[in-house]
Amino acid sequence: MDSFATLVGDISNFMYGKLLIVMLLSTGIYFSIRTGLIQIRLIKETIRVIMEKPADKDSVSSFQALMVSTASRVGTGNIVGVASAICLGGFGAIFWMWITAFFGGASAFIESTLAQIYKKRGKNGSYGGPAYYIEQALHCKPLSMLFSVALIATYGVGFNLLCSYNLQSTFSPYSFYNPDVTPSVIGAILAVLVGWCLFGGGKRVVKTASVLVPFMGLLYVIVSAIVVVLHADMLPQVFAQIFNEAFDFEAIFGGFTGSCVMLGIKRGLYSNEAGVGSAPNAAAAADVTHPVKQGLVQMFSVFIDTMLLCTATAFVCMTSGVATNPDIAGAPYVQAALAETLGDAAVYYLTVAMILFAFTTLLGNLFYVDNCLAYILGHEPSKTFMTVYRILACIVIFVGAGAKMGLLWDIADVTMGFMALINIPTIIILGGTAIKALDDYIAQRDREVTPVFHKKNIAFKGEVDYWD
Repeated sequence: MDSFATLVGDISNFMYGKLLIVMLLSTGIYFSIRTGLIQIRLIKETIRVIMEKPADKDSVSSFQALMVSTASRVGTGNIVGVASAICLGGFGAIFWMWITAFFGGASAFIESTLAQIYKKRGKNGSYGGPAYYIEQALHCKPLSMLFSVALIATYGVGFNLLCSYNLQSTFSPYSFYNPDVTPSVIGAILAVLVGWCLFGGGKRVVKTASVLVPFMGLLYVIVSAIVVVLHADMLPQVFAQIFNEAFDFEAIFGGFTGSCVMLGIKRGLYSNEAGVGSAPNAAAAADVTHPVKQGLVQMFSVFIDTMLLCTATAFVCMTSGVATNPDIAGAPYVQAALAETLGDAAVYYLTVAMILFAFTTLLGNLFYVDNCLAYILGHEPSKTFMTVYRILACIVIFVGAGAKMGLLWDIADVTMGFMALINIPTIIILGGTAIKALDDYIAQRDREVTPVFHKKNIAFKGEVDYWD
């Protein structure tokens, strides 16, 4: 097991040493330029689109699709991931999280717009994602299958192992916590609860996420804002330290592995997933009149995740006065920061928040896996197959609670990295189609008509199930 952990760690360091960092940032910058800084230019339009209702009341709305993708994005990474990055990489990691989210928003727009253009027609609505636009547009079935396997490994195994561990770690301050027993007990309870929801079907996943995500996000931001306001006098000092450490290139390049740049981008990517190819699976399910609408919605999800929730966690920690320490990296650091301001009751609050975040994260992750299983099999899986799969998914959740933190972070980073290595070159190749769709959307909006997409509008010659 030690040899395996070393191998996975080495692969992670190689991936994020330079390769993925360059790919992620350059792709985000490229699409930001090509779309005319869509993150800023169309922010009002984005908010309007989010509130639109589908023509068919039984269809998945843009808001529901946003909540499913946000259920996966907004999770334990917003608490544990951010705190770990600060403890191990310093305050400067937050700046690089912001950079990843800002430019990553443009990548998220492109991949989700493509998912809408190439979405497929199913019995219960539309579905799709990178596997489908890779096959249809690039005509490369082996690559689309490889992406599907990478997604299942990431969301069905890597992320869910880590999510389960992160949740149980928040119980460590309690007197009843026994490191040899408690993680297994918590893992078993969580596995049973998730299993109950999974066996209720996909509709329950959507409804549960739609109810819980806005509630937990709003509550977390409110509590975080209270903490920051109480320590407002420290904000100038915090901002100064963020920017000083973010641009301390001597320290960064002196030991890039573990630097604020590497950790900020890794944890930012883990949290918001922009460019990884996960959100397009949810985006394809939305019923909209134009693909660009869902691209805007998914772009906004990135900002909800990083600019709002990750920043909330960061400022709670950085304004609390609690010193960073690798030994308390993760949930213990956030608990200590909250307790410093709000008292010991904050420990209970964070435990409740983590339960909500972890639960919706697990559901969102497994929603993605369902789509890719159907793609690999070429048809809707049988009830027997899905029963076996869901049992295995619950076992993974149980195992993750008792595993080692370092190994779990590395597994999650590596599996996610493989997804990005396939999806990023793909959206660069196909991005022109999404940008033409954006131009069509803006032209219709400028004529003050409801944008409706037809493939002939952009001289699209490929075959699609919708938009004819």
